[in-house]
Amino acid sequence: MMFQKIWYHLIWSYIKFSLFFYAKKIKIKGSRNIPKKGAVLFAVNHPNGLLDPLFVTTTNRRQNHFLVRAASFKNPLVKKLLESLYLMPIYRIRDGIQQLANNQEIFEKCYRILHKEESLMIFPEGSHNKKRSIRPLSKGFTRIVSGALERYPDLEVKVVPVGITYQHSSDFPAKVSVNHGQPIPTREIFTHNTPAKAINLLKTAVTEQLKTLSVHIPDDENYETILNQLNEAQVDFTDVDVVNRMIRTGRIPKKKAAKKNLVKPLLYVILFNSLIPFLLWKIALKKIDEIEFIDTFRFGLNLLLIPLFYSLQALVIASFYGKLIGFFYFTVSAMLIVLYTKCAPTNAKSHIELDEVDE
Repeated sequence: MMFQKIWYHLIWSYIKFSLFFYAKKIKIKGSRNIPKKGAVLFAVNHPNGLLDPLFVTTTNRRQNHFLVRAASFKNPLVKKLLESLYLMPIYRIRDGIQQLANNQEIFEKCYRILHKEESLMIFPEGSHNKKRSIRPLSKGFTRIVSGALERYPDLEVKVVPVGITYQHSSDFPAKVSVNHGQPIPTREIFTHNTPAKAINLLKTAVTEQLKTLSVHIPDDENYETILNQLNEAQVDFTDVDVVNRMIRTGRIPKKKAAKKNLVKPLLYVILFNSLIPFLLWKIALKKIDEIEFIDTFRFGLNLLLIPLFYSLQALVIASFYGKLIGFFYFTVSAMLIVLYTKCAPTNAKSHIELDEVDE
């Protein structure tokens, strides 16, 4: 158990360090709303694949358990790795009706986690989608809360809505905001209402907060028009309060030219220096069938291959020119990535289809 905790913190520390190289800016708001103790269920919107739990967890002081789709657990080695990081599978109809029965065991684990006053992260929209709207929430998270309260009557479970918003959810470098909402005590809701009413009250409370914690454009006939106006105005979507006010009032600025990428030549230097990982990325990109996973695969490649590739190149250089030159090469290579990540513009633009992605 102690080894697993050490492993958990080591891996997440490395991921947090890697996100520094990947993200231009991470805006964190509402951290004071996270309870320091007690059972907590984080209810997070889900626009961008596996990057969502990475950004939320690395900006969160609680040690989280996660529910993720069961398809991620098919490979035995991957399954062991995910379980070591406190990830648990959740089964859906698409995984096979017979598999749904396995969810009961997962729910029982969730009840015990909350009873131990630990924290659980769930994505109540049920799937990822790049659309800038909060979608209808599933009942799964309310079932976990009600089940835990039923088994442990003295338990209080606080639901903390978390809104995550990207400037552009498949672009590099990333720019993201992570906003934590007000904790919602649930015991009183389920004690003083019928189960059906309590579920609806909790879903409504979480939904209303998520609509203010992330950019929310009502999903109606005006959605595309509003989104295009915001993109053309080059708004900073990570300024969530400002953008939501624009949407609410209809006062969207006029069309504005996108910022020029003055450091783009630096990107070509980085790509030349990372030629093999870049070619592997181009191959992997052709096999990605969901645009929401572009960021996930790109970051995973950077997380694993770039440090390894630079280390190998540094060793080769060191064998010819000495350790100091090898170390200098490795350091400069890393600093070039940081320089580009922090200086490149993150313009607002329409999401593009997979066959149009060339980076």
